Amino acid sequence: MRLNFEYFIAKRLIKGKEHKSSISTPIIKIAIFAIAIGMIMMLITVATGVGLQHKIREKVAAFNGHVLISSFDNNSSVESLVPISSNQEFYPEFTDVDGVEHIQGVASKMGLIRTETDFDGVVVKGVGKDYDWNTFKEYLVEGRIPDFGEELNEEVLISSHIANRLGIHLGDKAITYFLKKNTASKSKHFIRAFKVVGIYNSGFQEFDEAFLIADIRHVIKMNKWKPDEVGNFEVFIDNFDEIDKKGQEIYENIPSTLDSQTITLKYGTIFEWLKLFDLNIIGIIGIIILVAGINMITALLVLILERTPMIGILKALGTSDWSIRKIFLYNAGYLILIGLFWGNLIGVSLLFIQQRYGIVGLNPETYYVSTAPVYIDWGYIVLLNLGTMILCLLMLLIPSYIIAKISPTKSIRFQ
Repeated sequence: MRLNFEYFIAKRLIKGKEHKSSISTPIIKIAIFAIAIGMIMMLITVATGVGLQHKIREKVAAFNGHVLISSFDNNSSVESLVPISSNQEFYPEFTDVDGVEHIQGVASKMGLIRTETDFDGVVVKGVGKDYDWNTFKEYLVEGRIPDFGEELNEEVLISSHIANRLGIHLGDKAITYFLKKNTASKSKHFIRAFKVVGIYNSGFQEFDEAFLIADIRHVIKMNKWKPDEVGNFEVFIDNFDEIDKKGQEIYENIPSTLDSQTITLKYGTIFEWLKLFDLNIIGIIGIIILVAGINMITALLVLILERTPMIGILKALGTSDWSIRKIFLYNAGYLILIGLFWGNLIGVSLLFIQQRYGIVGLNPETYYVSTAPVYIDWGYIVLLNLGTMILCLLMLLIPSYIIAKISPTKSIRFQ
């Protein structure tokens, strides 16, 4: 009871002097400000770093799936050269591997769009009824999704990059030329007058400047394939973190005549670049916590020096050094909580504003996105707060040891 009473009196003395001292008040405010700014920066760093990783993963998967199944003759080519029969045990439901959400058949063919004044090379990606359009709906900026239903039609989806470069608008015809394999025929190319019914913009320059989405039956017909043949299969999984594991399982459950490749291998440069974000995030968080901890150490030392007479009185009353240290640590923890509160309030508000309005933009040629993406997860927010609180308090244990060196008789006369 005596210790609790002493703790209560000491706590009231410390809190009472916070607003009166001409020395500790600005230093305490600076420490709180440092904690708040540090938390804001950590929240923004993690949310945008992880958000960028997730967004780029989604975009790469939207054009390729998570795992690509192809013939060994096709796996290193943009164009589908050798057809694969769609009569496979793993299609249309990949039941042998858990975690597979969807599988779809596609085929690609190189082409050339020509207008009256210009031309541009494209990769016509043929898709069918089984194609999952959910990912593309997010990128649709004009028009609608093509209807590849029962009847073969000329509807296509092109990127805003191609449309702007060639001056093509919604409803226009995109005259596209394809080379024939049999050069002995009179005509050495196919011509397709596609109708543009939708324009998309994924922000991923590498894909936007290349892909035109059309009915797969056009590619099948030009390549003289059978109706039940496709160029590749795109497999989507429900957990990207297990992509290497699932990619291996998929490879083990397809015929030996087929090959599979994850997008992390196919686009290794991009995903290696994304891994660097993890190191950057860890480094930034470490520096911020270190700076915030140093500011709290300074504030604690000032509090200890200002309360030296009070420390001497408590020691004279029989209070142990550890009990006095806990008083100052509790008070420091209180100050840290104030900084964390304001840091979380401002930081999370800024993240929601960016998520809703996309105020901060990025160069898509460098970052593959036009606005800074934000990924808000309350799990990592809680971890950041707990980690900051614990690490700062641990850093304060060493400077609080100075209390044990204070002599009661000298400290009571200390001014």
